[in-house]
Amino acid sequence: MTDRWTVLETEGELLTRRQMIAYGRRFARAGRGAWYSLAIEVVWQFLAQTTRFRVRGSRHIPRSGGVLVASNHLSFADPTTLTAFCLAAGRVPRYLAKASLWKLPVVGPVMRSGRHIPVYRGAATAAEAYRDLVAAVRAGECVAIFPEGTFSNDPAGWPMRGKTGVVRAALETGAPVIPVANWGTHHLLPATAWLPRGVPRKTVDLVAGPPVDLSDLVGRELTRAVLEEATARIMAAVTSLLASVRGEQPPIAA
Repeated sequence: MTDRWTVLETEGELLTRRQMIAYGRRFARAGRGAWYSLAIEVVWQFLAQTTRFRVRGSRHIPRSGGVLVASNHLSFADPTTLTAFCLAAGRVPRYLAKASLWKLPVVGPVMRSGRHIPVYRGAATAAEAYRDLVAAVRAGECVAIFPEGTFSNDPAGWPMRGKTGVVRAALETGAPVIPVANWGTHHLLPATAWLPRGVPRKTVDLVAGPPVDLSDLVGRELTRAVLEEATARIMAAVTSLLASVRGEQPPIAA
């Protein structure tokens, strides 16, 4: 029955429309804020009708405490599906986003309500955003990140080399980094499209892995070599998960 349905009972299965609706009923609600909560409910109703999720590994996302969830990036739809995945795991994700979004009429209230982290241009303000990120993680928040910083430009959709900025927060706080592969959003909303393509329904795979082992790097001086090593490990974990979803291996040079 729907009210007894749980994620674990369908781990790795393609969810039916009924199960998609039930999946949404499992979403964490405390701490979402009114406008963020409204946006989640509206977007989820759309996703429930236009996509079918296949989810695995949500147990790896800790139910409490500061955590960074690191995903690959192919579409503007990625934050919507990653948010749903985190919510179903019991966490409300916060995002780093361009400060200009806070000035928009509809989006601004959502960003403020959701306690997301604005990123301004310029070295000084970037440092402030980094401090806000660290403070959020230390306060026990779940922060979702896209280490690539932009959509992958790989023709086959494999992850690119990650940027080292947000990795500093993981090494400074010691918070776990959970890798996630998010695959299928590029069919729902291609990077070059203005409108989503929900007909026919698109399959979205979301799979999380165990925390990336950065234990030997935590507490060390944050040199470029240390940051690049930590970033490489995170991207390798994400790529490995994506390879398992796709059933193929990326080019050696990727």
